[in-house]
Parts: sequence; structure tokens; C-alpha cells
Amino acid sequence: MKRTRFTEEQIIGVLKEAEAGAKTADLARRHGVSEATIYNWKSKYGGLEVSEARRLRELESENAKLKRLLADTMLDNVALKDLL
Repeated sequence: MKRTRFTEEQIIGVLKEAEAGAKTADLARRHGVSEATIYNWKSKYGGLEVSEARRLRELESENAKLKRLLADTMLDNVALKDLL
């Protein structure tokens, strides 16, 4: 998984600056990211608080773990069916 340079707290701080009226181009230049990155952050983290963003990250990691478990179980099931 790609590691970002910014934490959720920093991203939400940048988005709060944007909500306060700062221009996207200025924010992008000041924080060293592209305008597209800020728009992507806005689509993912827009309207979230820091605690909500942490909970979102926890849920995403739990969901990924459950998907891996399901895939492993389905693979074992197929292997057992082939064996019989």
C-alpha cells in the first residue's frame, strides 16, 4: 500500500484552510502537493473530523483483512471440492 507524506490530521487541516476561503492553488503550492491531490482529499475526507478519519482508516483495514480471510476460505473450499 502506498505510504502518504501526510497524516489524516494534516489533510483535514489543509481542507479546513480551504473551507475558510484559501485558494486551492495557494494551498497546493504551500503544502507541496498538486491541486488534484487536494480535490482527491476533499472527495475522501471532506466534512470529516479527525476522529472520524481515524475510524474510517480502522474500518478500511478491518474490511481488507476480512476480504483476505474470505478469499482464503473460498480457495480452501475449492481445493476441498477438487479433492473430492
